Amino acid sequence: MFNTIDEVEKAFSKNNYIADRALATTVFLAGALNKPVFLEGEPGVGKTEVAKVMAEIMDTRLIRLQCYEGLDANTALYEWNYPKQMLEVRLEEARGHSKEEIGRNIFSEEFLLKRPLLDAIQGTNERAPVLLIDEVDRSDEEFEAFLLEVLSDFQITIPEIGTIKAKHRPYVVLTSNRTREIHDALKRRCLYLWIDYPIFEKELEIVNVKVPGIREDLARQVCSFMQVARTRDFYKRPGIAETIDWALALMALGISELDNGTVDATLGCVFKYREDIQKVHDEGLPELIEKAKVLKDRASKGPANAPFVRTWKT
Repeated sequence: MFNTIDEVEKAFSKNNYIADRALATTVFLAGALNKPVFLEGEPGVGKTEVAKVMAEIMDTRLIRLQCYEGLDANTALYEWNYPKQMLEVRLEEARGHSKEEIGRNIFSEEFLLKRPLLDAIQGTNERAPVLLIDEVDRSDEEFEAFLLEVLSDFQITIPEIGTIKAKHRPYVVLTSNRTREIHDALKRRCLYLWIDYPIFEKELEIVNVKVPGIREDLARQVCSFMQVARTRDFYKRPGIAETIDWALALMALGISELDNGTVDATLGCVFKYREDIQKVHDEGLPELIEKAKVLKDRASKGPANAPFVRTWKT
């Protein structure tokens, strides 16, 4: 897939994703060792985007399986198109076929509804697809065990048709928000990487890439506010997705400088729970903004203050 780790970093950067060395190394090894990638981290830190960028870089299909509680093997693999089967039976009856002939062909691929896993395994394109198994922690343990088997062999057996084996082994990316622990057996089959909230410098770089035209000072104010907010004990700390949304909202409003009124009016871009917004007000919004300004000023003074940027707490 890639010849060097540097090539991975450049390819991701070209597609507007700022990949650090650890992520670039993991993606490189996934191709070299033909292993799935398991990305874990808080919501909104860019896990899902990794699979999307990989598909863009390789100019191949992205097949997404969104996990949820109650997801079973049939829903993820395949289902029979029952209405089409019934229609075929009626048509065969109308054509005067014998009882022995009626329904003989209704369990063929023509009547098969491919779901994401079968679609990824049976891909007919010359290039292997990228299979994104998103938020696997939301699925049940039974489905997790089923995934273990699929990711080991990349083949499935359909009783009416036979065994289907992957012609081109798909690139697999699993993501988890860690709402529950994933079994070690599944993780062992993958290259694991925890994606954390970005440090100030990386978040600033991401904002400049994702929000073209934003003023440098405003970008620094936004990133500083987010860095401070993540040190507080909120129910849901804002991720980089919220940082980008907030920056875009501020630009749409023509804001060039953060103040109490502006931040208060746009808190819905940053926090998604009423309790968190109330906590901001209870603990003092002006104080939060002021601490963000302190962080921005210190970060602006150069590399000598980099350790402060990485470890500063309220």
